Amino acid sequence: MSAAPELRVGVIGYGVMGKAHCYAYRIAPMLRTLPVTPVVSLISGRDKTGVAAAAAAYGVPAWTTDWRRLIARDDIAVVDICTPPGTHAEIAKAAAAAGKAVLCEKPLALSYPQAAEALAAVTRAGVPNAIGFNYRRLPAVALMQRMVAEGAVGEIRLWRATWLSDEFTDPDTPFDWRFDRAMGGTTIADLGSHLIDLALWLAGDIRSVCAQAETFVRARPQAGGGTRPVTVDDAASALLRFRSGALGTIEVARAAVRRPCDFTIEVNGSRGTLVFDYARLNELRYGRADDEAGLYGMRRIRAEHPSHPYAADWWPLGQGVGYGSSFGNQVADLLEGWPDAPWSPGFGQGAAVQAVCDAMEASAAQDRWVAVSEVTGAT
Repeated sequence: MSAAPELRVGVIGYGVMGKAHCYAYRIAPMLRTLPVTPVVSLISGRDKTGVAAAAAAYGVPAWTTDWRRLIARDDIAVVDICTPPGTHAEIAKAAAAAGKAVLCEKPLALSYPQAAEALAAVTRAGVPNAIGFNYRRLPAVALMQRMVAEGAVGEIRLWRATWLSDEFTDPDTPFDWRFDRAMGGTTIADLGSHLIDLALWLAGDIRSVCAQAETFVRARPQAGGGTRPVTVDDAASALLRFRSGALGTIEVARAAVRRPCDFTIEVNGSRGTLVFDYARLNELRYGRADDEAGLYGMRRIRAEHPSHPYAADWWPLGQGVGYGSSFGNQVADLLEGWPDAPWSPGFGQGAAVQAVCDAMEASAAQDRWVAVSEVTGAT
């Protein structure tokens, strides 16, 4: 049998996300039979030494320090954006204008107007587009969504999620782009975008929010001496009202000591409860109202059976998957129907998530409930 034709990919950004995405393109053809074989042919980054080292480590044959040159390459069909959030919308619009398919890491932009512009650009160009909400592709999370959609918990009444990290806890951590709102965005958008995406996916549209946010370490040391003001929040939380009538809560923080990357999702419905805990990412907890009284509580579901989403593509039952698997599943999903099948979640979802982020930021600043329609202008 002849090999599937190559689909050349250019990755912009070589840090942790660049590494994860390069890994995903390599393993995706091992998971499923795809109509194309993705090959990362070029990677770009601002630092010459850093991007050259990354290219060598990731097995990418060429690198550049100018992302515009990457987009201009005729042989590059897919542009994959793994840079800091403040650059996403500009690069996405340029890639769309050049007729490239675009995969952009979350959040899509720093504000809803920027996200709407990026969405308009890919819509106008008619190019495939996707936003990197990779946690949808964990087997347990995908199973959670399927069970909710099939009525396993009944009518959703309560939804809650937390994401706790300790990356900002040390006041001596030097200032970098993560502390600059113009480049890194807020913690609400950075961590919260994943949870908001899952809220919309699991429970439907969010109507309004009431949020609070705080910066605990207000200045960070600079490499050359002195300090620089921090312009992002260290932590935020919000109450949510869904259009369905369900209620929700969300908490995100990068100031939780000894919480490395811990997030949880819980759905309470009229007939049951589902719980996901990232620390046990191959499992769900599930309880039904009609379970036998003597078995009161919640059972553990190991989302590793071949009947569960994605599980059959990986290892034998009981072996589990990890963080990197979500990226491999993402690439396989996007390319399985290349070039005709639409990509999901697309920039439309990225813009919808950003609208909720903007509403949360406005609510925290103004100390009031904010309707998402105030951000989008929708009636």
